[in-house]
Amino acid sequence: MPSLPRSVVFFSAALWVVAGCRRDEVTHFRTPKEQAAGAPGAAPMGMGSAPSADVPPPPAPSERGSLKWTLPKGWAESKTGGMRYATLKPPVDGKIDVSVVVLPGPAGGELANVNRWRGQIGLAAVSESDLPSMRRIVRTKAGPVAVYELESEGTVKSHMTGAVLQAADGNTWFIKMVGDAGAVAKARADFAHLLESIRFD
Repeated sequence: MPSLPRSVVFFSAALWVVAGCRRDEVTHFRTPKEQAAGAPGAAPMGMGSAPSADVPPPPAPSERGSLKWTLPKGWAESKTGGMRYATLKPPVDGKIDVSVVVLPGPAGGELANVNRWRGQIGLAAVSESDLPSMRRIVRTKAGPVAVYELESEGTVKSHMTGAVLQAADGNTWFIKMVGDAGAVAKARADFAHLLESIRFD
């Protein structure tokens, strides 16, 4: 069988190399991928998703046990565990919410929490130097409790009594009553007795 001329062989090889290069170009061509789950604009994650990293976990159980109190007459309570440890309900008419919340560590510090409370009822932030004149200390078996009385401005007033307890195990407990000024006023005496009764069993 006669051999092909060298020019034909060279031309055929060149065509094969070019075709191969084009195949490489096609296989490496990238099309835009679909948006990954969790990226901005993507559909929200389901209810069973893990909590956000900026949400602190519930504190570990203390060897000294959990916070206890003597419930005032006529009050109801429900304990849920976790950060919102309990919800208390005084027997008064009007909008009112009493909560017991526990967070790990200093929970941002006293000033940050007071200013957060103030913001919740429309008050401006204060500085560290303002706290001593606003703070009242209640001595309890659980330790000293810092109590703040806050009232909103305007015609329709909201009132908040917020108490902070730095526990010996490092956790921070918040006992807070907030609502219509009239409803809070009716429950204030019972709330004061509740604060005085707190302890660790």
